Amino acid sequence: MSQVVINVLNSIENKHSSTGMKQTEYHNPVLLRETVDGLAIKPDGVYVDVTFGGGGHSREILKNLNDKGKLYAFDQDVDALSNAIDDKRFTLINENFRYIKRFLRFYGIRGVDGILGDFGVSSHQFDVAERGFSTRFDADLDMRMNQREEISAYDVINTYDEQDLRKMFLEYGELRNAPKLSRAIIAARKIEPIKTSSTLKNILKPFMVKHKEHKILAQIYQAIRIEVNQEIGALKEFLLQTQDLLDVGGRISLISYHSLEDRLVKRYIRNGLFEGEPEKDIYGNVFVPFKKVNGLIIPADEEIKSNNRARSAKLRIGEKI
Repeated sequence: MSQVVINVLNSIENKHSSTGMKQTEYHNPVLLRETVDGLAIKPDGVYVDVTFGGGGHSREILKNLNDKGKLYAFDQDVDALSNAIDDKRFTLINENFRYIKRFLRFYGIRGVDGILGDFGVSSHQFDVAERGFSTRFDADLDMRMNQREEISAYDVINTYDEQDLRKMFLEYGELRNAPKLSRAIIAARKIEPIKTSSTLKNILKPFMVKHKEHKILAQIYQAIRIEVNQEIGALKEFLLQTQDLLDVGGRISLISYHSLEDRLVKRYIRNGLFEGEPEKDIYGNVFVPFKKVNGLIIPADEEIKSNNRARSAKLRIGEKI
């Protein structure tokens, strides 16, 4: 039996373990109605929520399914297992959504009617200080969404060479002063390892522009987090698999929180590619796997007021042609 299958079986066996945390405390789902409505749910269809978290979107999907409908959910964070839904139509898989096709095939699923994704960090991950995701707390450098992974923020900050650090801050944080940040980290860790977020903040404090400290620090944290969790690579792998998984007429309904993710989702729905334009045949026709449904959807002012995390959310919906 492969390790992949063992992980799935372990996930099923342990999914009802509980930390006592309520789903509403774990994560407040963004664009809940819009995202689920975007799936145009068939009551007897098969759907996938690739970012289960607190289960808000999954619960809403289940409300729209009859006894024949099925919902599979993915979340690589073991903490999310405490929110598992006791419903015979529901299966929670404790794995990264980059492996979506492999795990669905394990369950005998080769075609689905819709896939929902709410990318980024959950409210729970931000609020648990020791996870190291939030700029608000002092904590060990971690930032692993899957705590079974070996590479943490500590490893990135203390082992990456200057070129790799510079590339990370430039590409994933879109920070113009990436070279200065990288050199400062290299110089500081020669004296002693950089172990905590407060130490890292103090090292990089001289490069914070006045009145923009919070924004710059958030960009720094974003860059490190994306690198630790290989988020861009995982998103690309996932998107490429949606073509094969979705039946004709099936939909993807995807929420992104920063331009790097949204750009990939937008281009993939439009062209089926991440770069360039699709090839044309001799008649000038192009093949694209999806058609865009509606335009860009963003939260209303009321939702942003009640849930600050929603302020940067962007929802895009595509339908398999």
